[in-house]
Amino acid sequence: MGCGKSHHEFSSGNCVCQVVRAINDLQQAVAAEECQPCTSCFNEPLGSLVSPTSTTVDTRVFVLKTADGTPFNAFFFENNNPTCVSIYFRVEDVFDNCCATLRVLAPGKTDAHGNFHPVNLVSTSGKGESGCCINLGAVCDVTAFQATNDCVTVDLNCFCAIQCIADVDLGICH
Repeated sequence: MGCGKSHHEFSSGNCVCQVVRAINDLQQAVAAEECQPCTSCFNEPLGSLVSPTSTTVDTRVFVLKTADGTPFNAFFFENNNPTCVSIYFRVEDVFDNCCATLRVLAPGKTDAHGNFHPVNLVSTSGKGESGCCINLGAVCDVTAFQATNDCVTVDLNCFCAIQCIADVDLGICH
């Protein structure tokens, strides 16, 4: 039950679940077709969010939003990455009644040499206190993603919105 739906309102389905299923199908297909100029999560083929499509892609990066509009976040643990929270995901599997396994993607940016540099999305409150919230300003700095080995299993019925961010090649299918 997401976005204020009662346990009995299943007739209309869940659009977030439908979109994640569609993204999963696209990632599994990874077919070489012509790009379409639209920017929707339903765009086919995988890679059509990139303009122009010049590289192979294996992932449609997305953000899930909760009922109050805040991005859902998850922890990841990588030795070479000082940040440990992300709002970016790749669908790995959709199963049962709209449950999904999502791979947590490390947020970052690349320098002029193509090197990945992590972006810390956690806001700091100052005075040495640890942050508690996603720094929405830092989200604007994210232009690259890196696959982590951390996954989270979620109930897609608990989310109200999904926003597709980019089609990227994370080397998952190689």
